[in-house]
Amino acid sequence: MNHWPFADLVLRTPRLELRPDDDAGLLELADVALRGVHPPDYMPFGVDWTDAPRDRLGINTLQHHWGVRSRLSTANWTLNFLVRMDGRVLGVQTLRAEDFPVLREVDTGSWLGLEHQGKGCGTEMRAAVLLFAFDHLGALAARSSAFDDNLPSHGVSRKLGYRPDGTFRQLRRGEAARQTRLVVTPERVRRPDWDLVVNGVTPCLPLLTGREPID
Repeated sequence: MNHWPFADLVLRTPRLELRPDDDAGLLELADVALRGVHPPDYMPFGVDWTDAPRDRLGINTLQHHWGVRSRLSTANWTLNFLVRMDGRVLGVQTLRAEDFPVLREVDTGSWLGLEHQGKGCGTEMRAAVLLFAFDHLGALAARSSAFDDNLPSHGVSRKLGYRPDGTFRQLRRGEAARQTRLVVTPERVRRPDWDLVVNGVTPCLPLLTGREPID
């Protein structure tokens, strides 16, 4: 019996493969983080984890992902998909939810190493988890947010059909900055011109949706 069904879950797009994090992949992901995620004079994240000292950034990355993985439950789950191209880790695409069996909403977040940005991978990997959430989990809405000056993130959201859903202010490196909330539904999502291939989802459904798969 496989006691961790997410080990066999995989999403495939024309260029990318997304799998929930594994220890070998996390070691590679930590190296990606150390090579740089954003310019040093700009912080795109609500949690400034990349400001950690260089000798702590790698282990912090590992411990964060291990902690998230250990706390997974139907009431509150997070899947950190490692994004690979040609077998090489580029970054991570997160899909998370609270009380999904009742609310049926998900939230996304992501990052790519600097060397992999600007090539369309951000759109492709977020499209993958949106299609997975809508078509395989039965989600009714997907939410995201980004600082107003995070133009690449807002560009991905526009391409995929998100609409603004309010704003909030948050501390960023000690100063107030505005984030815009965004939401997209199955009816409004702009589907890509490729089909998502999903394998290994059936054993994961009870943990993610609270429902047994239908034969």
